[in-house]
Amino acid sequence: MARLRTRHIALCAIIVLGIFFFLPREYASSYRPHFSYGTSHRTGTFALARYMNDRSHSPAIAAKNSSFDWSSVRFTHPPPLEPTLPPPVARRPRIQYHFEPDHANIAAIQERRRLEVKRVFQKSWASYRAKAWMKDALKPISGEYVDQFSGWAATLVDSLDTLWMMGMRDEFYEAVEAVATIDFGKSTAATVNTFETCIRYLGGLIAAYDLSGHAVLLQKAVEVGDLLYAGFNTENGMPVDFIHFETAKEGTGLQVESQVVSASPGTITLEFSRLSQLTGNSKYYAAVSQVMDLFYQNQNATRLPGMWPMTVSMSKKDVVFGYQFTIGGNADSLYEYLPKAHALLGSADASSVKYEIMSRFFMDTAMESLFFRPMIPGNEDILISGNCDVLQDGAHLDPESEHLSCFIGGLFALGGRLFSNDEYLDVGAKLARGCAYAYKSFPTGIMPERYNMVICPGENHRQGCSWNETAFAAEAANRPEYKEELPKGFTTAKDPRYILRPEAIESIFILWRITGDASYRETAWEMFQAVAKATDTKYANAAIMDVNAAGGGAKEDYMESFWMAETLKYFYLCFADTDLISLDDFVLNTEAHPFRLSKI
Repeated sequence: MARLRTRHIALCAIIVLGIFFFLPREYASSYRPHFSYGTSHRTGTFALARYMNDRSHSPAIAAKNSSFDWSSVRFTHPPPLEPTLPPPVARRPRIQYHFEPDHANIAAIQERRRLEVKRVFQKSWASYRAKAWMKDALKPISGEYVDQFSGWAATLVDSLDTLWMMGMRDEFYEAVEAVATIDFGKSTAATVNTFETCIRYLGGLIAAYDLSGHAVLLQKAVEVGDLLYAGFNTENGMPVDFIHFETAKEGTGLQVESQVVSASPGTITLEFSRLSQLTGNSKYYAAVSQVMDLFYQNQNATRLPGMWPMTVSMSKKDVVFGYQFTIGGNADSLYEYLPKAHALLGSADASSVKYEIMSRFFMDTAMESLFFRPMIPGNEDILISGNCDVLQDGAHLDPESEHLSCFIGGLFALGGRLFSNDEYLDVGAKLARGCAYAYKSFPTGIMPERYNMVICPGENHRQGCSWNETAFAAEAANRPEYKEELPKGFTTAKDPRYILRPEAIESIFILWRITGDASYRETAWEMFQAVAKATDTKYANAAIMDVNAAGGGAKEDYMESFWMAETLKYFYLCFADTDLISLDDFVLNTEAHPFRLSKI
């Protein structure tokens, strides 16, 4: 038996060495396997065997070249090739809590929850495969489909890494075979949205490659990266918001839009930087560095120093002229990518140090000018992220918030660990609890897309206040949208829908992984049960029209690809083994695609 065991160990060692020999050099140098997918196993020969089995059955899949080679475009306005990509980070602060294995009874509960999330995902995936295969999105009520993101199978590409994480290897490789045939030289639309293509397609392909190491995924990622790089063929070096597909192929140059939402040019850094890391070609990193330098150089020149307005002019290279500031829609992922770019790139290089500087500046400004403590019956210690209008008479805090803003709690917690700042972590926890509070307040157990609350009165409103029925009634009377059936503390549900968004569970997941506080896992389960119940349809899950109505009211025949790419992924990771997608090994883009952190 001892001799047989020795042979098995030797055989495993040979296989491991073989895997690392055939992996691309950069990938092999930083790759760390994750041995388990459940909650009860962290190490051991059983888990190792499962992992080796997964890798050893990787099929040989050859990519079909797209009908147009985007790398062949000869630019009239070639972007600069400096700065070059900074070296890998030597050391990062520990982000994730040091978890110990759960007790057997707790592990069994979490395992049942994990499998229930997987069941919901499997239903959605099976319906997409049967009814909308190779299309952008499934319509979950009618079973029809829609192509709204150029017709390159957005849901399929967006879901690749979730399939891998859930251990659905047969489905994953079937999807990879489909990806190998996607023609990025043709589009169902005349113009291609830079932002959506970057976060869903490029991000999805990079993450799936970072997890599986399958070469066809990197090849297709490069095709998409070169397509998006063509969007920088402009006179002033700034990217276009929409790439005119056929004009871009000619190389004659594209016209930068006069006004775009600030999130659009601000949400390229992670994808382009990681693509440069994987390919060794700094051109992607150099291009996006020019954009972020513009934001960096003007961060102190806006009406709210530290933050940028919701809309900017890339044609004029003007990122200061607006007066509306928010952490929510139109600006959200601009801010999200600053700490995450620091995590990916570090601050040892002159071209990347700006990400730490910008992160700290915007976080301090947001704490001072956007976050407030609401007046609520139980006086819970929570924070809500509002908006700020800076007019001639000064800054005005608007207590309107939205689901899109709920990512900010997790981001502040991440920043707290990255920058060794306990205040950021504390604020992040209160913001995450604020969104969880909004979820549990409504009859469906789900928060609305957009809503208003009442700011605690006084200059020190973040210190909290007691519930005042008279003061609340006065505030509510000033809101035309107020309805008496709204939960106490809410003066509006301006947009009462829930469209399968992930931002609230995203923050709960990050707080769970950073603090190890088991209450976040319980919150996640309550949220999941509410969402799964209210949105369930014959084929998958659909947006609901009113979170304040019994059962969520009517449903909308639409399911964004982020339902499987983000929402269900974050729920799943709350109950899966905490080594799966460790925050010390990955940084997630705004579509929840994990990019591996390169290390020396």
